[in-house]
Amino acid sequence: MFYAKLMKTDLQTKTAIGRGALSNAVGRFDGLTRHGEDDGWDQSEPLPVLRTQVSIERPRSLISYNRSPDLPFDRSINPYRGCEHGCVYCFARPSHAYLGMSAGLDFETKLIARPDAPEVLRTELGKRSYNVAPIAIGTNTDPYQPIEKEHGIMRACLEVLEDCGHPVAIVTKGALIERDIDILGRMARRGLVRVGISVTTLDAKLSRLMEPRAPAPARRLAVIRRLSEAGIPVRIMASPMVPALSDPELESILSQGKACGARTASWIMLRLPQEVSPLWQEWLAQHYPDRAARIMARLREMHGGQDYDARWGHRMRGEGPYAQMIAARFSLAIKRLGLKERAPAMRTDLFQKPVSDSAQLTLF
Repeated sequence: MFYAKLMKTDLQTKTAIGRGALSNAVGRFDGLTRHGEDDGWDQSEPLPVLRTQVSIERPRSLISYNRSPDLPFDRSINPYRGCEHGCVYCFARPSHAYLGMSAGLDFETKLIARPDAPEVLRTELGKRSYNVAPIAIGTNTDPYQPIEKEHGIMRACLEVLEDCGHPVAIVTKGALIERDIDILGRMARRGLVRVGISVTTLDAKLSRLMEPRAPAPARRLAVIRRLSEAGIPVRIMASPMVPALSDPELESILSQGKACGARTASWIMLRLPQEVSPLWQEWLAQHYPDRAARIMARLREMHGGQDYDARWGHRMRGEGPYAQMIAARFSLAIKRLGLKERAPAMRTDLFQKPVSDSAQLTLF
């Protein structure tokens, strides 16, 4: 497979058009490796466009639970696996290895849709043992990535949650969320929803390189404005912050988010777990070779000399002087802007377990 590893000779300047990753190394569970070989033919032609492939999965369960003290939720759902936005820094990329695929180009081109997710969700919410608490969506892959326009799985899941009066927290970069303002607006009036919009940079060129199929920064700010005008509480997420590349923009991102109506704010430092680190370093060498060493040095300073420290309490923001400086800048900025770190708790008292068809028949 040619895309397994782009050659670092004449092919060094080549990238897959419209994609974030530059290579497609095998996953950590695969015992075999693949390498591209130069066949001697002229390599001046651009690489062909990599088309998005979508497979279907029929999940037996949907709600995933976690006990991480770093996260403000204990459960989440994912309508899709993989993400076409192609953010090169995405910490979810290693999850594709569990599917026997690469965290590189496979993650953003070989996607999996779960059309039965709404019905599976309804079934799980209806179980006698289920206890209500906010469900997070978009914590692994974006529910409003481009294929949602065709499949509509996220909207169907929202319909289930609205019918049950179940609270939900959504994180996205996708402008497609505007399609669901009708549902989100009704849920917001009942205290059942909040939305986080991730803005990594205000520089359109940098954004296009890092997150090639995500909406441009200005478009994401417009989403914040539209949601806010509809009465939907929005968080501006300055995440991830990349030292010596995007972190100088922290205050500007927060200020723009506030101007568009965001009520709360958060930030996370760049995370490089598992296969993400080599993908990121490959991207740096291609696009920002003059800053690559400095960026990696700052990251390693925050993680005890390693590319990444997965320990709870450390993995989201790192530690040491540089991390403390970013945290202090954030605190000063949100205080000046009147933004909050914590949103009011969503309501859980409105939840009613869905009634299955079989249960309705017992009434007759």
